[in-house]
Amino acid sequence: MSGANRQPQFTLSGERVPPPDNQVQDFISGRFIHKTPEEIEAVQVFSRRLVEDYGYPKENIQTRPQFRVRQSPSGREKWPVDIAVFNSASHTYENIYIIVECKRKNRKDGRKQLEIYMNLCSAHIGIWFNGSEHLYIKKIIKRDGTLEFPEIPVVPRFGQSLSEIGKIKRSELKKPSNLKSTFKDIRNHLAGMTTGITRDEALARELINILFCKIYDEINTAKDDYLSFVADGEDAPLAVQLRIQRIFNDQVKGEYADVFDPTDAITLDPDSLVYVVC
Repeated sequence: MSGANRQPQFTLSGERVPPPDNQVQDFISGRFIHKTPEEIEAVQVFSRRLVEDYGYPKENIQTRPQFRVRQSPSGREKWPVDIAVFNSASHTYENIYIIVECKRKNRKDGRKQLEIYMNLCSAHIGIWFNGSEHLYIKKIIKRDGTLEFPEIPVVPRFGQSLSEIGKIKRSELKKPSNLKSTFKDIRNHLAGMTTGITRDEALARELINILFCKIYDEINTAKDDYLSFVADGEDAPLAVQLRIQRIFNDQVKGEYADVFDPTDAITLDPDSLVYVVC
């Protein structure tokens, strides 16, 4: 039996046997699988994020054995998916909801692969995550039957409709399962995509300013009220930028006048700011 199919082993006393040095225990299936950078930095990280941050039950998720997309609507199942999320614990082809690809590709190639897979199955959400950056898209079927795959700012939480993306009450906030991975994702994206800011020192200052906005909003929002520090599925990036800048200029700088100078500002372009907020 191959390493990818081995189940966790236990001693007679009930103690778990640790995996061999070249294997890791899969967070979803519990199986021992080959330890690769892709598995450690991307697949396992995002599997945990789906459960702990977005609330999807483990029984709705499949990692091992891998779900496979058919090479044509009526063809055989061929293309393996790193993480598949279903609408329920029934892992049928018609029930798939989210496809997650964790290959070490660039953003353009990641999107292309997602679009091919989503065209061949019923998945509504596509996610590309390589351990350093992410991309989230949704599938829209137009009246003429053609498909569009617009980018969305954040993954819908379990039980949340696409129209509710980004809308969250303060009582629903959860601590991210892996802050190191989150900040790595943000830093790498900004360093590669942001216009006008290239030095880490400048990026760090921007992130500090934005983080103060998040803290201020959470402190001053009632438990059952919706937060303002969000980017929901109906917001244009420019609207998000103006809202966050307003929080910083009109509220944060006044509350923390001993921390900020009057000239301090949030200058990230709208798309980059949406990426950080989400």
